[in-house]
Amino acid sequence: SAKDMKHRLGFFLQRSDSCDYSSSQGKKEKISSSQRISQEEVRKWADSLENLIHHDRGLAAFHAFLKSEYSEENIEFWISCEDYKKTKSPAKLSPKARKIYNEFISVQATKEVNLDSSTREKTSHNMLEPTLSCFDEAQRKIFTLMEKDSYRRFLKSPYYLDLVSPAGAGCGPENCKRSHAHILDCNSNIISQCT
Repeated sequence: SAKDMKHRLGFFLQRSDSCDYSSSQGKKEKISSSQRISQEEVRKWADSLENLIHHDRGLAAFHAFLKSEYSEENIEFWISCEDYKKTKSPAKLSPKARKIYNEFISVQATKEVNLDSSTREKTSHNMLEPTLSCFDEAQRKIFTLMEKDSYRRFLKSPYYLDLVSPAGAGCGPENCKRSHAHILDCNSNIISQCT
């Protein structure tokens, strides 16, 4: 009906205004809200975990998914290892390695990752003289764990499916479930189109 169309148009215009507002909130937010992501790019994420986590938006979506499953320590460890390998100063290697070890690998770690005892032991031994590759084996094990487990669930989750479906599909009032999460997903689809 005409009334229904007017309501929808008003909704989209409000969304458009809030997009303009959010894009002016700061450089970081401006970059993320103005970045367009093609369906082709999103589909590539299903080809491999590497494609997913080497794309900023893919990594953010995967991190949000892992957080919803209370297993974000895996991707946070992987990110920390990637950052660690970029360390230029030899003087910074030991303190950075110790921080990663204490946060993710030690028995009292606040975000302990699931490593087998031999990998944990080898990584502990590497802490005696940290090198840029001291976490390589542990990082590889966690990557494989994510690839075989959480990555597969991610591809079936709304975190991925909402992005891979054509923009706006399922977001009309007649298709939209009334759940808060779905409404937020619909809004994020609209926001990603506003540039």
